[in-house]
Amino acid sequence: MLDFKQFNPGMKTIGGIAGIIATSILAFYLLVIYWPQSDPYESVEINIPKGTSLSEIGNILQEKNVINNKRTFTMAVKTLGHEKNIPAGAYTLRNARSNRGIIQQLVYGAPSLKNVTVLEGWTMDDIAVALEQKIGINKKKFTRLCKDRELVKLFDLDGNSFEGYLFPDTYFFAEGLDAIVVLTKMVNEFKENMTLSMKVRAEELGMSQLEIITLASIIEGEAIYDDERPTISAVYHNRLEKGMRLQADPTIQYIIEDGPRRLLNEDLKIESEYNTYLNSGLPPGPINNPGKESLIAALYPAVNDYIYFVARGDGYHTFSRTKKEHNKAKRKFQKVRRRVRQEKNSATEGGL
Repeated sequence: MLDFKQFNPGMKTIGGIAGIIATSILAFYLLVIYWPQSDPYESVEINIPKGTSLSEIGNILQEKNVINNKRTFTMAVKTLGHEKNIPAGAYTLRNARSNRGIIQQLVYGAPSLKNVTVLEGWTMDDIAVALEQKIGINKKKFTRLCKDRELVKLFDLDGNSFEGYLFPDTYFFAEGLDAIVVLTKMVNEFKENMTLSMKVRAEELGMSQLEIITLASIIEGEAIYDDERPTISAVYHNRLEKGMRLQADPTIQYIIEDGPRRLLNEDLKIESEYNTYLNSGLPPGPINNPGKESLIAALYPAVNDYIYFVARGDGYHTFSRTKKEHNKAKRKFQKVRRRVRQEKNSATEGGL
């Protein structure tokens, strides 16, 4: 059999050159991928905003002194095919001292999560401010989503907004997360906590889920201590049964622009469907996002015949059955308030 190479002496030379070129290219790529960078840290926090380009990621890393050679970093990312695989978020890079080490952690490492605590009684606006401060979600965008009636229907909820359905809890979110994802998480948390037995209990009371949440939000606005919530709930249930106006101060705080503050008589005359001093029954929707204790209190009020209550000055309230008892309790609280004011003024004068 003829050996073709005997008649093509240049073939062996060409093959050798091709091999050298391939080896050189491979060596170059490996050099780029494993190129040592300047990262002097054992760990360093990196934040990549949503929509950041590869070049901009390089700039961020360079500003943080994680890399000193942006060109080799971007080349390494492209070589590994990860140009579009680096997600937005906050990362903690650990001992990332080569292009490969940095890229591996950015692509395969989960973004660092930040905790966002939503307190009982916070409104949608309060939550929007916290989300912007903690994870960079635009507060106007979040509030706009919360007021999107079509979105409320899509979640199979009653009401004109998500007020009342953003369940208070501590959440862990990646920075730059989409607002709709955050909203969904909070609503799902509400649905998990609003159990079937609670819905059945609402039906037993002849109230809708929205009405229970609305009442719970008023209780949340009034109560400081959990052991008082059922008693406060009973007062409102008793007033509803008697056809009395609720006259709930938290509903006024919800409609004034400069609250929360001490209410004035003129505040009680504000024309609003949320004003329970002017309108009978519950307002059209929740005035904040109540916690589970207030939801339970709305569903299971204490058994009593109280129809009035007033603050005592220590976080608790005095409950009354008659207007006469209530007026006496109010006068007592006004004395406490005057004494506190006098003591405060005396302390101020003493400081001067």
